[in-house]
Amino acid sequence: MPSAVNPVDAQTIYFDASSNGSPPVLLLHGSALSRSIWRGLGYVKALEPEFDTIRMDLRGHGRSSKPHDPASYAMDLVVADVLAVLEATGHESVHVVGYSFGSRVGLSLAINYPTKVRSLTMLGGTHAIEAQHISTLFFDGYLEALKTGTMDAFVAGMESDGGKLDPATRLAFASNDALALAAYFESTEAGNAVSEMLLAQLATPTLLMTGTRDVPRIDHSRTMASVMPNARMVELVGRTHGGTLFPPEPILEQLLPFLRVNP
Repeated sequence: MPSAVNPVDAQTIYFDASSNGSPPVLLLHGSALSRSIWRGLGYVKALEPEFDTIRMDLRGHGRSSKPHDPASYAMDLVVADVLAVLEATGHESVHVVGYSFGSRVGLSLAINYPTKVRSLTMLGGTHAIEAQHISTLFFDGYLEALKTGTMDAFVAGMESDGGKLDPATRLAFASNDALALAAYFESTEAGNAVSEMLLAQLATPTLLMTGTRDVPRIDHSRTMASVMPNARMVELVGRTHGGTLFPPEPILEQLLPFLRVNP
């Protein structure tokens, strides 16, 4: 499997990439997931007839390096990971499709390196940081569950309300390093929001897709859509944050035409 090394702190980032000469789409997964989610849920199959895809494991996830220090998950280091992967794949610019934390990484990339981003799609994304809401995305005590050192308690907590995770998500959760994720979440909770002033200056074509039951992110997305000069929002009726990506068909119905008109 190909990899890239972050030149700042020497963390290794693993990725998969197709290279048929088609426009490249960088897929950035969400918290506690991995690059495998995009293939598991059918996005790769839908995209690759027309686009090359790059699927990277964000640091702390999948096969990539998993430091246990919260400082290692600063956004500038994560963005440097992305730049290293783009260099390794030989792409000067890409379409970015991110889910949850992955969408925040894409937003930071677009703000700081606008020439690298042809378009930005934020799925269940936000420009804001509201630490008290992270537990609502998972469950009360999620951080303590991770600090046990195994993923068993985290997976059990995710299924504690009687709901079952889909197999692809459950596998992605179970394959992670619990202590690395604990450090990652501690850093995430301490992160800074992106100001509306910066959003107003971002000319990158942007597609915002958020579930109507994904509170407060649905409100954040409405704010972003009203502030960003080249953004469009699609509300996913009835979807929660965890249910954003599946089933994929309603997302792909919007995503594919959006990518086609922003070559």
